Amino acid sequence: MCGIFGIISNTTIKVEEIRLLAHHSEQRGKDSSGLLISNSQGYGLHRANSAITSLLKNVSTATTGIVMGHSRLITNGLADNQPVYRDGVCVIHNGIVVNHDALWAQVSKNRHQEIDTEIIAAIAADHLEQGGSVDGIASRVLGLCEGVVACALALPKLGKLCLFSNNGSLYHGTKEGAHYFASERYPLTLLNCETVTQVRNKGLVFDIPPLAAEPSVHEHAERTTNLIPSLGTHKAEEAMLEYKRYTLRRCTRCILPETMTYIRFDEAGVCNYCHTYKPRNRPKPVEQLFELVEPFRRTHGDDCIVPFSGGRDSCYGLHLIAKELKMKPITYTYDWGMVTDLGRRNISRMCAEMGVENIIVADDIALKRRNIAKNLQAWLKSPHLGMVSILTAGDKHFFRHVETVRQQTGISLNLWGVNPLEVTHFKAGFLGVPPDFEEEKVYSSGAMKQLRYQWLRLRAMSQSPGYFNSSLWDTLSGEYYRSFNKKTDYHHIFDYWRWDEKTINDTLINQYDWETSPDTNTTWRIGDGTAAIYNYIYYTVAGFTEHDTFRSNQIREGDMTRAEALVLVEDENRPRYPNIKWYLDAIGMDFDKVIPVINAIPKLIKG
Repeated sequence: MCGIFGIISNTTIKVEEIRLLAHHSEQRGKDSSGLLISNSQGYGLHRANSAITSLLKNVSTATTGIVMGHSRLITNGLADNQPVYRDGVCVIHNGIVVNHDALWAQVSKNRHQEIDTEIIAAIAADHLEQGGSVDGIASRVLGLCEGVVACALALPKLGKLCLFSNNGSLYHGTKEGAHYFASERYPLTLLNCETVTQVRNKGLVFDIPPLAAEPSVHEHAERTTNLIPSLGTHKAEEAMLEYKRYTLRRCTRCILPETMTYIRFDEAGVCNYCHTYKPRNRPKPVEQLFELVEPFRRTHGDDCIVPFSGGRDSCYGLHLIAKELKMKPITYTYDWGMVTDLGRRNISRMCAEMGVENIIVADDIALKRRNIAKNLQAWLKSPHLGMVSILTAGDKHFFRHVETVRQQTGISLNLWGVNPLEVTHFKAGFLGVPPDFEEEKVYSSGAMKQLRYQWLRLRAMSQSPGYFNSSLWDTLSGEYYRSFNKKTDYHHIFDYWRWDEKTINDTLINQYDWETSPDTNTTWRIGDGTAAIYNYIYYTVAGFTEHDTFRSNQIREGDMTRAEALVLVEDENRPRYPNIKWYLDAIGMDFDKVIPVINAIPKLIKG
């Protein structure tokens, strides 16, 4: 998952054009970077654990006629940067090959690196050695690889360069006899390319100067922090996590416990949440949605944006939008450092299987994680359940960059796959905000409501001065884009299709080979790196999590019985050690220092 770009010209390339393409590619990730360039000495390959714009400051492109660039959002293979070069094949790749481990048995090549991109180079080299043609490389690679493959593949000794993609996240343009390519259409339009086309499947093949000599390889700055921690497997650490089966008074109709914020029970033991509940999973006629989107349909090109986290609801929403609504979507993913590799792989699976372009806006991952660490450190000094949500404040710029993608693509319609049953009143309730039982939508907002919430949050922050850190502006600006910024041409797919958990799980797993998590039986929030830690906090202190509120809503909707819900939450509330470990490693905090503090927080459970 990254940005790739390039220019192939018979004359010297303008440095400002390289810089423009490089700058835009950083939108998709800037954890590492790479270049393949040509000059009078031949081809030079440059790799760095820094942003592409930084790499360009250390690499001269003043006389180059060919450049291939890569700006990477690291997903696997920390030590292995692109471009990948082996057996005369040089590859830059956007996407994730989800079956790369299994594919090595199908090629006559030994694996040298961890990075998934190496398999593309190995398949191409094997294909050519078996007598295959250059024109057949794309079909061979795309026929074997699962997940998004959008790449530029150079064969310096043969004097050829191939472009191909299985989901359309690659564009080609021409200008004054030169060829340009990029992961998105927008930067090519900024360069005033004469024609811009989307590259798919068999792709394109161009001539480049053939050189028998091996490219010179230059490794630049080394990374000092690990951006892709593995899932935890330390038994002694796992044993530190508590899971007590609390005896709590629960509503006799749903399963909300006595520790739920603002809860009251009547004489029959039924809670006020049940008494005031208004059904949410009662969709409007789908014909109304067809009428709403009709003016946005395009004869040519994509016609809607689908905000896409890789979670089950956005994935199934994409399925409905493409297969049932018959729209032509572009997906948009905001990566703020807490999208797990599992979430990224499911994004890759879905987009490849459906042939849908995925635009990624990746924030400064290292900075975002430092912000999380600062806020968690402040929280640990004065634990407050109402302030747990500060740990997820960094993801709110998701809403800001919807507008970025709209402007760059010229597409105004965005269709969201938001689960209408994900209502978690307690998160604000612990801060002192009573539930608004008149609220009809989980995603509704109001200025006064938000101002009151921020005032209560500010008051709680004053109990731990560490909250007043460099992340504060990021938090507040994100809240603005989520709650105050006006949204237009903005619709929710589950307002018109009923949300059904079994149908969703069966469709994703059986039809798209959607990946589930090894540390939980639920399919909810498994691509979210923050869910395991905050649910552990809520359960340890209050004896329930968002699973209890979600299952209670399903009971009220008639989707399951109370007995079924109790069985499910007993399993779903278990600590997810691998993901908690991943989270703390990602933000650079010690497991054996954080967990004891959480365990020692006074409990809300009586007796």
